[in-house]
Amino acid sequence: MAPNDNVRVDGLRSPVYFDAVPFVLVAVLLVLTGCSGPFPQSVFAPRSDFATELDGLFWNVFWWAVAVFVIVETLLIVAIVRFRARPGAGAPKPVHGHTLLEIGWTLAPALILVFIAVPTMRSVFATAGHAPEGALRVEVIGHQWWWEYRYPTLGISAYNELHLPVKTPILVEMTSGDVIHSFWAPGLGGKRDLIQGRTSRIAFRPDSTGEFLGQCAEFCGASHANMRLRVIVESDSVFQRWIDRQRGAPATPAQGSPEERGQQIYRRSACIGCHTITGVSSAKVGPDLSHVGSRSTIAGALFPNTTESLQRWIQNAPALKPGALMPPQNLSGEDLDALVAYLQSLK
Repeated sequence: MAPNDNVRVDGLRSPVYFDAVPFVLVAVLLVLTGCSGPFPQSVFAPRSDFATELDGLFWNVFWWAVAVFVIVETLLIVAIVRFRARPGAGAPKPVHGHTLLEIGWTLAPALILVFIAVPTMRSVFATAGHAPEGALRVEVIGHQWWWEYRYPTLGISAYNELHLPVKTPILVEMTSGDVIHSFWAPGLGGKRDLIQGRTSRIAFRPDSTGEFLGQCAEFCGASHANMRLRVIVESDSVFQRWIDRQRGAPATPAQGSPEERGQQIYRRSACIGCHTITGVSSAKVGPDLSHVGSRSTIAGALFPNTTESLQRWIQNAPALKPGALMPPQNLSGEDLDALVAYLQSLK
């Protein structure tokens, strides 16, 4: 008996396919695991006209692929079963040339390609970045590793969290301040690369309110995976209130308060050399902090904007986000608490 023969105890050969059962079970478990959720960055939950267009194109191509797969695999199985070798049976009679078959397998793929190509070209033109008249224009600048948003017609800016009004056409114009980045918010639209010196465009109309997660989709350095983004789609009234807050100057700390002490610490620390706070500093290296207290996240939308997160970030940003340009701040516990209180008051 050969050492690799698969033989049962009773001397009968066991089917080889029993050996594959564990591997099949593992594969099924992996597939089922991939079907779990939730998926906050799923492309299968479109919330804009752009994303809906892409979703429809995907399913169109997917079902054509399924149909081709089923037909091909069915014919293959039929051929294997019908023309398999049998003891005592002669070889199947070969057939040379079949005009109808040759015409069929030439025309069928051509027609399938047409049914795929036409919707694809339509989607290409529909998502080319052309916005209707009166669209809200937003300029996006990618930095290592955070996002800057400018609203030229509104005269305001935002950082890491992009606020948009619902059911309003949006034109996003994107470029990079350093290396190549890629803006991707799956629920609202496709990816667009950001290249220094060039402008990429994407146009869409959000159809529902909510918070949509995204991230940079082009490797851009040590903290590429930490370059997150949030798109917050709001009703017109909520969006207008947000605009009014961004246009206003941050509140002046009360005399003798911890916030005032924190402002003094900010003025004499390294922070003032990189960040802008209206009426206090005007540096442009890092994100503007004039309204940092009203943001839900910090550090490029990576951490929640809590007291603990702010303290850890100020103490040693590179330890939390590799490659971060912000140097560790050597502050005492009291000074750190006062500085955090001041930053949280900037709304």
